[in-house]
Amino acid sequence: MRFLSWLFRAAVFFILFAFALNNQHEAQLKWFFGFEFRAPMVLMVLVVFAAGAVFGVLAMTPNWWRQRRKLPTRAPATPAVDAVPLPGGLIAAGPDVLSSLPPRDGI
Repeated sequence: MRFLSWLFRAAVFFILFAFALNNQHEAQLKWFFGFEFRAPMVLMVLVVFAAGAVFGVLAMTPNWWRQRRKLPTRAPATPAVDAVPLPGGLIAAGPDVLSSLPPRDGI
């Protein structure tokens, strides 16, 4: 699975790299009052993408803050009644504690 992940990342990198190589010609962006900006096309696409990402994060920030204020503060988890402390800070739980846990999928 890790190999497929790296293969996918490499494919995306090479596709974006080929896009950058194919769009090196100069483009112009015309603003108001006769002002124009000239730069390589790939640089313009990169700047617009980065500006959109920053705008998206800034637009979500108030909602994130509001949700964080609504979250209750959690108390640290306490070990079960039949748990046995082991050296090194580990806790061994009895069969009653393990049977009450939900099954774990995908391992």
